Amino acid sequence: MRVKYPRTPHLPWSPGATSDDIHQGNASPFEGKKVVVTEKMDGENTTLYSDFIHARSIDSRFHPSRTWVKALQARIGYNIPAGWRICGENLYAQHSIAYDNLPSYFVAFSAWNENNMCLDWQASKTLFAKLGLEPPKELYTGLWCEKTIRELTLDQSKQEGYVVRLADSFHFDQFAQSVAKWVRPNHVSTNKHWMHAEVIANGLKGADN
Repeated sequence: MRVKYPRTPHLPWSPGATSDDIHQGNASPFEGKKVVVTEKMDGENTTLYSDFIHARSIDSRFHPSRTWVKALQARIGYNIPAGWRICGENLYAQHSIAYDNLPSYFVAFSAWNENNMCLDWQASKTLFAKLGLEPPKELYTGLWCEKTIRELTLDQSKQEGYVVRLADSFHFDQFAQSVAKWVRPNHVSTNKHWMHAEVIANGLKGADN
């Protein structure tokens, strides 16, 4: 089974939301629940399976920026359980933000089992570690507190935003009530779409860039 990653709704106070985006009317789905807030990275949504890989579009065509992550899938795919998938961000190519200290060109943010359940955050990180994958930076973990999350400070020249997800597991059908994002204003700052521009690789931590 191949599954297209759903569009993530914007939190009500997300300044980067446009009329074409999905908006979460309020934050009530998170109230009284433990959440994890992670940095939103500026890359290409990518899904890895034991025997397949695709960008947001399941029939995504060849692009040179996808070569590295395809090689990653070839190395680790045999360790992904059949019917499971790992979703994350392909960060090889520069988009609107140029990174110079990435832990990897692929950052994994969710894991899904054969029943289309998103693993809880701790189980996800355990699986990521087994596969040698890096998770995104955690900005907050704990009971939902809108005031605390609204006051998170980001360097908007280097950070695109943040993603809130339930710390517990949830079904794919409950995605819109379990995940939401905050995106910086005018987050796309290039005149030419990255897929039609020269591929410029981001920098890795410890690499001679």
